[in-house]
Amino acid sequence: MSKPGLGDLITAMVTPFSPDGSVDYDRAAELAARLIAEGSDGLLVTGTTGESPTLSRDEKLQLYKTVKEAAGSVPVLAGTGGNNTATSVELTRAAGETGVDGILLVGPYYNKPSAEGFYQHFLACAQATELPVVLYNVPGRTGKNIEAKTILRLAEHVPNIVGVKEASGDLKQITALCAGRPEGFVVWSGDDGLTLPILSVGGEGIISVASHVASAPMREMIDAFKAGDVARAADLHCRLSPLFDCLFLPSGNPPCVKRALEICGFPVGGLRLPMVPASDADTEVIRKVCEELDLVR
Repeated sequence: MSKPGLGDLITAMVTPFSPDGSVDYDRAAELAARLIAEGSDGLLVTGTTGESPTLSRDEKLQLYKTVKEAAGSVPVLAGTGGNNTATSVELTRAAGETGVDGILLVGPYYNKPSAEGFYQHFLACAQATELPVVLYNVPGRTGKNIEAKTILRLAEHVPNIVGVKEASGDLKQITALCAGRPEGFVVWSGDDGLTLPILSVGGEGIISVASHVASAPMREMIDAFKAGDVARAADLHCRLSPLFDCLFLPSGNPPCVKRALEICGFPVGGLRLPMVPASDADTEVIRKVCEELDLVR
């Protein structure tokens, strides 16, 4: 298996909304173009940061088309996962007709499947498309970890499962994935703050939230590490660490990153319930960090 070429700084895009709560597709296209211009070499649409649980099927499909048209040759991943396998299969199949370059499948949440249940769910979804598929392990949101041995089993036996976004926070597990993966299988960090540690054990890069407002320094950090300038990469990691933290204050994600975009001069509208805007206290922290990093325009 060769590497899938989906990017090493992939931004998990927010979904912009108009004042009436409808999806603002024009702003989504503008955001995609902005992110690419600032250093993102891949985009993810309708992940958790994109408020996927509150988007309809038709809204998701239109977002895939809109962002892919804006992105041009830059790869676009469509987040089509869920906890209903039949629904995920159908959306995965439909997404393949919109022009996207790959699929992201989150671990089924709430129903907490067994290892075999995870395997069969991801197998069914991957068989619904010829596109490359990236798994997403985020037990803090889904309620259950996908064990390394299950991910490696899928990597070995399902040809179009080409990588994983790892947000377990367990560097020991992530190291086991990097050590045991087949050739070409890619491990991306799913946590901005663990990007550099995961790069150090063989990861490819990051599927990022912070790159909404800091694509350029994130790009520089990854490039510096891959060029062998570990000291420069470490310096950038330390400098960006307050940003990584402030995007996950109590107000949560995506409220904090949407507030950061507003502070940095690129507002993307509000949120859909059950998400609500970042609190005043969190807003002040975000503002201070963005100002100290010279991100405010």
